[in-house]
Amino acid sequence: MDYKKIIRDVPDYPKPGILFKDITTLWKDPAAFKDSIEELSRRYVGMGIKKVLGAESRGFIVGAVAAYILGVGFVPVRKKGKLPAPVISEKYALEYGEAEIEIHQDAIEKGEKVLIVDDLLATGGTCGAIIKLVEKLGGEVAGAAFLVELEFLKGRGNIDVPVFSLIKFE
Repeated sequence: MDYKKIIRDVPDYPKPGILFKDITTLWKDPAAFKDSIEELSRRYVGMGIKKVLGAESRGFIVGAVAAYILGVGFVPVRKKGKLPAPVISEKYALEYGEAEIEIHQDAIEKGEKVLIVDDLLATGGTCGAIIKLVEKLGGEVAGAAFLVELEFLKGRGNIDVPVFSLIKFE
């Protein structure tokens, strides 16, 4: 299936000069949604992964389905102040400032192998911060998987684990 043909381009969003890749058109297509996440997840079967981590908020959609397909747990990585139990946090740079994400302190066991799954790889800042959180908890990141990668932003160069992206835009 040619997923690129299903993804909608939205010019000048969220600001002038940006061509936004809207994957909601992929998600609303039942066959494309199912096939894309199955294809993304299939490569990690048999790798000993115990949990999938998904970043707020679109990473919840992709990550939760990937966890279901792999038969493992799902861990949400949230924006600061959104998780109810004790957390650890990590700050990371954005093009316009700084952001902070959090994970529950008991989300990952020492030595546990995890997979980071998100909808889009841009600069790699969010994924890099998630890797640091996993390492603080003593977990092992087996890889990072994305539905879409914007290759021109060179985000994979900022991630020190194996990266897979299903759909690439140059």
